[in-house]
Amino acid sequence: MARRPDLVGLTVLAMLSVRAGHPYELHRFIVDTHKDYVTGLPRSLYHAVERLAGEELIIPVESSREGRRPERTVYEITDEGRRELATRLRGLLEKPGPDRRAFTAAVSLVGALPVPEALRALRVRAAAIEGLLAGMDGQLNAMKDSGLPEVLMIEVDYERALNETELAWVRRVIARLESGELDWPGTVRQDLLSQVLDGS
Repeated sequence: MARRPDLVGLTVLAMLSVRAGHPYELHRFIVDTHKDYVTGLPRSLYHAVERLAGEELIIPVESSREGRRPERTVYEITDEGRRELATRLRGLLEKPGPDRRAFTAAVSLVGALPVPEALRALRVRAAAIEGLLAGMDGQLNAMKDSGLPEVLMIEVDYERALNETELAWVRRVIARLESGELDWPGTVRQDLLSQVLDGS
């Protein structure tokens, strides 16, 4: 059985690729930007930070305390963390899977990849979905030829409709990237993240 993707860890890596921060800031950013695929907050976030630090994908760079508040440790991403982020993001963008939340997470963090890498990954996904649709069409045609009632395979028709809709959306995003209509400078700009974190 395939391991479920670590969407919380992925989100932490993506945010720290823009600027260093402490877990409370990261928590605020996740809530304020409605990253609803991140569940189990705040515990899942603190576990993810601990796990990523243990793997040396992020490192603590300073600790501070304000008044009676608990000490806050600021983390930054390592070079290995950046490579891991890119690998995980590309994998989730390229490979359609049963957990649609994983693709939602990857799309929401796509700005952490350079545009050409995102474009390549989405083209791979589009080709994979085209293959899935061809296989589903084969199943549906075989069922019709067998004379069995359509209701026995209606879930395949439902999955086909979802995949067809996703393919149309992915193709639109690819077209927007190719035309330059949708663009970002390699990584989402730090000033945009700062605006969200600072509430300005």
